Amino acid sequence: MTLPAPANSTDRPVALVTGSTSGIGAAVARRLASEGYALILHSRESVEAGKAFAAELGNAVYIQADLGDDVQRGRLIAEAVATWGRLDVLINNAGISRVIPHGDLAAATPDVWHELYEVNVVAPFRLITEARDALRAAVASRGRPASVVNISSHAGIRPKGASIPYAATKAALNHVTKLLAVTLAPDIRVNAVAPGLVDTPLTASWTDAQQLWKERSPMRRAASPADIAQAVALLVASDYLTGEVLLSDGGLNLV
Repeated sequence: MTLPAPANSTDRPVALVTGSTSGIGAAVARRLASEGYALILHSRESVEAGKAFAAELGNAVYIQADLGDDVQRGRLIAEAVATWGRLDVLINNAGISRVIPHGDLAAATPDVWHELYEVNVVAPFRLITEARDALRAAVASRGRPASVVNISSHAGIRPKGASIPYAATKAALNHVTKLLAVTLAPDIRVNAVAPGLVDTPLTASWTDAQQLWKERSPMRRAASPADIAQAVALLVASDYLTGEVLLSDGGLNLV
């Protein structure tokens, strides 16, 4: 891939965070901005919120793209690299879910499987593929490996989750993470964070899950978006960890 001339220049390392206008993605963007990164923010629909968030952070720009479309995936990476002329970190946070009782097999239609797999598995793989040359180029300027962090789910590790198709896509993403860690080493490290329940507006009404985490998890609460952002930042900061899937569920998996 021939990298386009940058629209701006920066001495800061640059991170692209997909799905970063709210929730975990926004918390990750804030955390990396606080650690000196220039940011590329992204969402599929919330354009005005993305632009406002970029203005708030300062050294940040917003790019809209539908990650279910391979042409738009390629455009996102090309525009991200063109913005600052480099890319050091890729956080694959964007994903989709469908709530389907596990016993309702008929509701998990082929269309649901294809939709979730395209966004939750194919999109991260394709974004890494498109970003590979830029990430490798950044190694020389920083003298340290580039970093990819995929946001997975505890549903990809344990037989849980909003639906069987959703859980299966996250399990696939975990394995893709490990395969790419081997394939892209040593220049690019690839890791994942697998959150359990995270307190967001979306999960506020999930009373059963909230009660489960309060009563049974050793930490006695769900995660905050900032908790997951801290885990992501840990993986980004390490120059040695690769192929890890960091389960971040407050210890619920232990009981």
